[in-house]
Amino acid sequence: MSSGPYCRRLYTEICGVRRILQFITINVEQHSNVVIKFRSDSFAVSFGDSSDFDKENYLRSLKEKTTIYPEGFVLAKEDNRYVGQLELSIREYEGKDIGFVHLYYLTPEERGKGKGQELHDYAKEFFKNNHVSEFHLRVSPTNTAAMKFYRKIGMNEIGPEVNGKVVRMRAYL
Repeated sequence: MSSGPYCRRLYTEICGVRRILQFITINVEQHSNVVIKFRSDSFAVSFGDSSDFDKENYLRSLKEKTTIYPEGFVLAKEDNRYVGQLELSIREYEGKDIGFVHLYYLTPEERGKGKGQELHDYAKEFFKNNHVSEFHLRVSPTNTAAMKFYRKIGMNEIGPEVNGKVVRMRAYL
């Protein structure tokens, strides 16, 4: 893994206007307010509120994970503003290494504009670069918009986990 900041640009054309979506490695000290806001919103969208979100534990965990997978923990930036966040890693599942999506996140105003596909394209590239052929995530079954998106990008349900609070989904590269 590289140890320096990571930045990748994706170009898209929307209504004839070329946009640049940058992926920038999360620096916990520099980006703490942004990542807390985004993660807290993801809890609210997934579970109805963010009361179970532990900011200090999240930042501590994020700092550890960005050290191991700096290219996997990134903010998406467009037109000099943060519009999304990805949290990706490699972990073991049933005796083999798989990719794992901890978070796909877009700000509310950016949802439904095709940027989810850009986040997904970045994730697939990350997993390919880390030599895994499948990836998983867990999603709240009440987050119907997310589940619809995950099915659209080819993910299938494996089954419920955490006493039905989440559903594990999987896709192959």
